[in-house]
Amino acid sequence: MLRTTKNMKEKYEKIQNFLFILIPEKWESIYLYASVSEQKRSKISGELFFYYLPKGILKKKPINVYEVPKRFNINEEQYLQIVAELYKCIKSLKQDFVDTEQELWTNLTISISNFKFRVEYYYNELPITSKEVEIRNIIWKYKYLKIGGENKEERKILDEYFSNEKPNKRELYETGIYLKTDNNSVTFDKENNESRKFILYEKDDIEKIIGKTKNIIHSNNTTNMNKDFKYKNEKSNKNEKKSSEIKKNHSRNQIFG
Repeated sequence: MLRTTKNMKEKYEKIQNFLFILIPEKWESIYLYASVSEQKRSKISGELFFYYLPKGILKKKPINVYEVPKRFNINEEQYLQIVAELYKCIKSLKQDFVDTEQELWTNLTISISNFKFRVEYYYNELPITSKEVEIRNIIWKYKYLKIGGENKEERKILDEYFSNEKPNKRELYETGIYLKTDNNSVTFDKENNESRKFILYEKDDIEKIIGKTKNIIHSNNTTNMNKDFKYKNEKSNKNEKKSSEIKKNHSRNQIFG
């Protein structure tokens, strides 16, 4: 049975705050996947990707968080620093399981929807080859975002997975969205070497969290940033037969370690 400590709850709140910071528009729900695996010589590695569904009258497609800087003209390097801090916080959750002598999870899915914060812990072994990472991404997006499977290769992966699916241990933590937080601000550099400080959000109540728009003051220009920022890009399978939408969805997932 999952045991939750005060320290873990504080980290859940911190993770939630990072997610609010990283999304600069109204949203309906957020879905995040992260893995933390110990490899040879005690090296920690893993992957992180998450999507959000924009709020609107018409149903909209999920947005990959790694597309946000370009989409909203935000300084990419500094934005990815926040993503790296988010992953560091998630990684530290595993130490809490060590400290409380609980079984160590390998991957988790976090969702925020309908004012609920939900963490699903999984314990299955995870190969970390590029091919396996891509397969997990395809399966996860289909299960949680209901997207994918339009082309032959993805359909084959999904059919094989669901026809041979084995039960994996899962433990669940769920609570309401945290209300306690301070005003948060971050300073982003502009291209002319000036800096501008702006409030990312001010949370007086739950409606302000989800309904806040244009919380980020966008830079006038963005530079092509070096993608070596502490991790490498996980490139999608360059199958020319894939649709442009599938290519877009696979192109910006990150591997850490």
